[in-house]
Amino acid sequence: MKVYNSFTRKKEEFTPQEPGKVKMYVCGITAYDRCHIGHARSAVVFDAVVRYLRHKGYDVTFVRNFTDIDDKIINRAKEEGISCSALAEREIGHFYEDMDALGILRADYEPRATEHIPEIVELIQRLIQGGHAYQSGGDVYFAVRSLPSYGELSGRNLEELAVGARIAVDERKRDPLDFALWKAAKPGEPRWDSPWGEGRPGWHIECSAMSMKYLGETLDIHGGGLDLIFPHHENERAQSEAATGKPFVRYWLHNGFVTISNEKMSKSLGNFVTIKEILSRHHPEVLRLFLLSKHYRSPLDYSEEAIAEQKTALDRVYAAIANALEIASRPAKKQRPLNQEMENLLDEIERCDTGFNEAMDDDFNTAKALGVLFDGVRALNSLAAHQKQRPSALLAEPLRMAANRLRSLFNVLGLVRQEPQAYLHARKMEYLASIGMDEAEVDDAISRRAQARKERNWEEADRIREELEEKGIILMDGPEGTAWDVRL
Repeated sequence: MKVYNSFTRKKEEFTPQEPGKVKMYVCGITAYDRCHIGHARSAVVFDAVVRYLRHKGYDVTFVRNFTDIDDKIINRAKEEGISCSALAEREIGHFYEDMDALGILRADYEPRATEHIPEIVELIQRLIQGGHAYQSGGDVYFAVRSLPSYGELSGRNLEELAVGARIAVDERKRDPLDFALWKAAKPGEPRWDSPWGEGRPGWHIECSAMSMKYLGETLDIHGGGLDLIFPHHENERAQSEAATGKPFVRYWLHNGFVTISNEKMSKSLGNFVTIKEILSRHHPEVLRLFLLSKHYRSPLDYSEEAIAEQKTALDRVYAAIANALEIASRPAKKQRPLNQEMENLLDEIERCDTGFNEAMDDDFNTAKALGVLFDGVRALNSLAAHQKQRPSALLAEPLRMAANRLRSLFNVLGLVRQEPQAYLHARKMEYLASIGMDEAEVDDAISRRAQARKERNWEEADRIREELEEKGIILMDGPEGTAWDVRL
């Protein structure tokens, strides 16, 4: 298994510190607003990583934090006339609504900054004692030049940073590159006691303190979006390694950006799309499939057309599995031997396990893994067609197992979590609603057609069928009556 390490800028063999165990930390949200599609991508990507590592047999301890105090939270709370804690609590609740809908597993630990002030203060004290931080008034700053390796994660040169960065002059700092570990309290802001006076933690220090509390001084995997590499992860790495003298992270993983119709997502451009907005129009698994349809390090462009493609693909998967399971459950008296084509199809589906694992072992390549699974879906449809045309008791159980095998592999990516028939029924109802019909009207049309056929009024029976087909409703006559489906 190989992963791309952002620190070394190459793929490396994945070897955790302790065999069979993985310590993993991913930066969570700053709880001041609804989550957008960029948050969704990071959450889905690292959820798939956790799921796959567990599928491989690793014992994963996963930590994802909440930043519940920071400038954005303070400013938004003032605008709304509520407390910072009330705002953070509300937005964390919204986060769970969105993530639960997307099938994101809860982390083993979900620490909040305000609940870890003692750990943060202790870490800052260690940095001061080690000569890596200093007090200035009621503030405490990390001395960037005290760590020679500063800039190695982001590939930045200290001198270039000092010259090129537009950093406001701050007389409290010894060096304009130094960053705040502790901020002295300002009037009206939340505050906590510390050896340097009342104040609150800086953004970067919280992740170091909380990750080390739950995972130890060296993590196996640290994840987040590309935008976090600098300054957040660079600063996180610097303060952690300065405090412990040990490597902070073995493998840094970063997911790519999301654009909206090929433009950078931005509130100022009016193309800022929240998860709530998307889920009001689309099934959560459609969004999840879309977010996994490209390699996690690649840029991903969101558009309604792209989402529509994934909706069609997801429908196809559910329909194939539901169809195969239904056909496999039909009684088959004859024991016709399996021909070579059937054997080949069964082998192809069985090989999906290997192909899926190979793709995911190559830096969690979900795009390639999904390609393997969709090939398996095509094979499953062909196999189901054989069983439908020439039923054999010898194929029923292999067909059922093949359908469940594919479903279990989709499950590893957090997909096809619903019962297939329930999903398809919901999609049918959704379609009927979109054309202004309901199930009772379809049943009534089928009853009227059945009566017309009974009266041998073929012209009326055909008229009813054609009228339904024009609306995308397909009738299927069988020994047990007439069933219907929709053209999704």
